[in-house]
Amino acid sequence: MASVETSAEKSAVTFSRPVAVGADKSIRSAGVARSNIASSTEHPQGTKTWASQHKDYTVLQQHILFWDRDQDGQIYPVDIYRGFCDLGFNIIFSILAAVIISIGFSYPTRLAHSYFPDPFFRIYVDSIHKAKHGSDSGVIDSEGRFVPQNFENLFTKYAKEDKSRSSLTLSELFLLVHGQRSVLDPFGWFASILEFFTTWLLIQKDRKIQKEDLRKVYDGSLFCDIRAKRSNGTGWDKGFKFSRNGMWAIKSD
Repeated sequence: MASVETSAEKSAVTFSRPVAVGADKSIRSAGVARSNIASSTEHPQGTKTWASQHKDYTVLQQHILFWDRDQDGQIYPVDIYRGFCDLGFNIIFSILAAVIISIGFSYPTRLAHSYFPDPFFRIYVDSIHKAKHGSDSGVIDSEGRFVPQNFENLFTKYAKEDKSRSSLTLSELFLLVHGQRSVLDPFGWFASILEFFTTWLLIQKDRKIQKEDLRKVYDGSLFCDIRAKRSNGTGWDKGFKFSRNGMWAIKSD
């Protein structure tokens, strides 16, 4: 079989941002979007227990289930606030996250139910795909499914410092946001910067985010892991404590 050309001589960017080749060796039909499994070459079956328990939800829906505290399919601003507190963010960051996310994503998901804005700024789990914005990573498709090939591409294209292509630095994350942006899409640019910077704050280790941790962010399983490790028999009220590391920092236990 003839090899597939992934770079063009007259396009320098196709050389500086190579695509992942060989993902199909570990993941069957890696380019086909998975409805409920976040697959990677290291974990072709995704997060097995989590995926099995939430097989009736798309990966994008799984990503936000952590904030649906009473599992009624509706996420209120206070749910977002409490969720960020559970993850260890301080009160100011958690309030800002609740405000920005509710304002930005409530109405798009509301459109599946009504043309009138939701007076409580709820986000609806069943129609979260309507809130998918532009200039994102491309890992989640327009229906909320996970595309393994695109996930692998992120690390092949942008992980330059780590020779194993299994981690991303903060500067590489900003290169990712820059590389994925669409023209005339300021909302998408802002949303992507906010999402990836928050992700870096949450899961960075030695100033890098690991591939497996990022995969588990996409399917939402990592959020529950973090809450379980942090709980120690208390609850979301831990979020009322300010971090000594600064306004935006994650609280230390």
